[in-house]
Amino acid sequence: MKYLVKPSTISGDVRVPPSKSHTLRALLFSMMAHGDSVISNYLASPDTMLMIEAMRKFGAQVVVEDEAIYVRGVAGKIERPNDVINVGNSGLLYRLLAGIAALGDSYVVITGDESIRTRRPIKPLLHALTSQNIFAESSVPGGYAPIIVKGPLRPGCFSLKGQDSQPISSLLIACAFLPGCSEIYVSDPGERPWIDLTLSWLSKFGIQVINADYRYYWISGEAKVSGFEIQVPGDFSTAAYLIAAAIVTKSTVSISGLDMNDVQGDKVLVEILRTMGVRIASDEESGRLVVDGRWEFSGTEIDINSCVDALPILAVIGCFASSPTTIRGGEVCRVKESDRISSIVTELKKMGANIEEKRDGMIIRPSKLRGATLTSHNDHRIALSLIVAALGSSCQSEIQGVEYIAKTYPTFLCDFLSLGGKIE
Repeated sequence: MKYLVKPSTISGDVRVPPSKSHTLRALLFSMMAHGDSVISNYLASPDTMLMIEAMRKFGAQVVVEDEAIYVRGVAGKIERPNDVINVGNSGLLYRLLAGIAALGDSYVVITGDESIRTRRPIKPLLHALTSQNIFAESSVPGGYAPIIVKGPLRPGCFSLKGQDSQPISSLLIACAFLPGCSEIYVSDPGERPWIDLTLSWLSKFGIQVINADYRYYWISGEAKVSGFEIQVPGDFSTAAYLIAAAIVTKSTVSISGLDMNDVQGDKVLVEILRTMGVRIASDEESGRLVVDGRWEFSGTEIDINSCVDALPILAVIGCFASSPTTIRGGEVCRVKESDRISSIVTELKKMGANIEEKRDGMIIRPSKLRGATLTSHNDHRIALSLIVAALGSSCQSEIQGVEYIAKTYPTFLCDFLSLGGKIE
């Protein structure tokens, strides 16, 4: 599937989609809960539907309606799945469900699409699980999916590398449901705001965790989550594309549906852009941002580790700055749905960008982008970033592989057309 995108001027008010990260964590805890849960304003994406399929295989009862998802949990005791669990293109599901699978006493097979089976590492989590004498192995050379996990996991002392936050989140959640306290030692911790997101969910249910500089955790265990109701907040990672679209088209856009007090990591993008001189007004009470992209702004140096998902769109924004921008600290971006550093550099160069790839990021110099034929590299964040770049370029672009956008922004086309974006 492809889009043809023409240079555009946009304006208007749009409500940002719900958070994928919150939606998936809400579903996971509702599955483990005692009793019934209601999750409203959820993200209706392929990842959400795959999570629901997995929940049913683990024994949860799930009813999906337009306004909410209704879940009757397994009361902390997962059932033996009667089929392979497929996580599609979701690295977060892959890691979280591997940890949950370790709580049971049956073999669980987890697989996914080509990205999951060839480039999404899970060895650190598998090694941590096997250190406690359970079966957790890859079934193929290289340590990728399909993986096979069989518990039951017992409380203990775990250690693993932490550049990628998802295995840490998985282990934290799994340990919360063990029959006793556990310890986790982490080397080279990264993506700390995403750990904060998981810790906020554990805290919500009264699960005691001691966090010592993200390098050591003590988890109380014996969690008993009661059924709950939650309205999923808007997604700051997705809001980034709306903010960027206003900037690169020199337009004014109002974005609603955000919780300015939420712990999402990509919230820091707003402050990064403000330091660059982008004019963004916010109203914490209403959860609204107003972006005025008509003003010149400068480049800066960005340590991207606190908001790694924003790397591709910040690369696009850097092209429109009045001075160079340096992005560093993003080596983990090379093992996402695509190698996001290489992918965005390759595609922006096709548009005439003056951009230099580095091991952990890039240097972007002011550039006048032109139209080109581009590919998403099967990555939703690359696709969205390239569409935004094309809106601010000098002539029409073709972006191939845009079907992956539904992973985080299923209402993208409707929203951008409503703002005046010229997309076919």
